[in-house]
Amino acid sequence: MAYSGGVKKSLFARWQANFWAGLVIVLPGFISLAVLRWLFLTFANITDTLLFFLPARLTHHDQGVGPMYWYWSAAALLLAVFLIGIVGLLARNYFGRKIIEWVDSALMRIPLLNKIYSATKQVNEAFSSSNKSAFRTVALVEFPHPGTYSIGFITSEQQQEVQDKTGLKVVCVFVPATPNPTSGFLLMVPEEKVIKLEMSVADGIKYVISLGAIMPGYTPALNPSAWGLRGAASGSPGHD
Repeated sequence: MAYSGGVKKSLFARWQANFWAGLVIVLPGFISLAVLRWLFLTFANITDTLLFFLPARLTHHDQGVGPMYWYWSAAALLLAVFLIGIVGLLARNYFGRKIIEWVDSALMRIPLLNKIYSATKQVNEAFSSSNKSAFRTVALVEFPHPGTYSIGFITSEQQQEVQDKTGLKVVCVFVPATPNPTSGFLLMVPEEKVIKLEMSVADGIKYVISLGAIMPGYTPALNPSAWGLRGAASGSPGHD
């Protein structure tokens, strides 16, 4: 009986090990599909309104009780992508730009909506690839207290008023929250206390979103003088 119990325990232990090994393999795919489904349904709630010219019983519900037909939502999403492309095409010519400027001006005159629109537009321009001054360099700063480092992105190095009143040459560093990099802290850090990293901005964002699990590749510099400069930048003495 003792032997039989040992065999059962061994089988259960092996099944448990197999279960956790399988979970590690299946979980990323499951989460990816769940996020993709959530994004699709979220965008569908917005883009479905583009099918206003079709009867609701075809595009959404059968007399209010039937299931939503996903293929109509997919068609609405494709229509939205097409219309956004048309807007981008219009923005490339003179008359299209004038129309966009007129719509922009009209939205800025609507109370309350203008606050939301203006803030959203500024955030969009800050993250836009055409904005060369935003998120230029990945850096390390001592935050939230000395001796603890956080990943940040240098957004600006021209802070004339702050430099005049503090007597220090400071740079703006945005330290994003994890895993949501759209929120975080804006720090003004003395330039000598900022350690610039060699990883790209895209790799830096992946590093933040993955909670540090996705580490970009790094090849140490072979030039000994580079280590001395790095040590000076971090406040530690360089090697002889």
